Amino acid sequence: MPEASLAELLRSRGLRLTPQRQLVLQAVLDLGHATPEQVHHAVREVAAGVNITTIYRTLELLEKLGLVKHTHLSHGSPTFHAAGEHQHAHLVCRECGRIDEVEPELLRPVADRLAAERGFQADIGHVALFGVCGECGNAEHGNGEQT
Repeated sequence: MPEASLAELLRSRGLRLTPQRQLVLQAVLDLGHATPEQVHHAVREVAAGVNITTIYRTLELLEKLGLVKHTHLSHGSPTFHAAGEHQHAHLVCRECGRIDEVEPELLRPVADRLAAERGFQADIGHVALFGVCGECGNAEHGNGEQT
């Protein structure tokens, strides 16, 4: 998002563009997917005085403004990414921690069934599925090769 657009959006909500807000948004855009701690690390490379509380508050504001979204990919901190980014679901391996992305349409049959049976509108572009990736599953179950 261009700086002028961010400033206009903030002004329209009675807020102002601060260097910290600009740095946090830029860090999310640059990192792609990042925890608040990763954003903090990136911001501190440019502005050493920004504390982690400021990062959390700014991420919360940017999410309310519709500029970033978050997903919980583990029991730790949420992971943030740009709101305009291509929608995707996450596949998180419990063994190695690998995170893959899949098209949310893969989950469309589940979402359709939930809507039909329960009236529940699932946000299939904001999902993390936990399991074991193919590599870890093959290693766990053996793939027939001798080591």
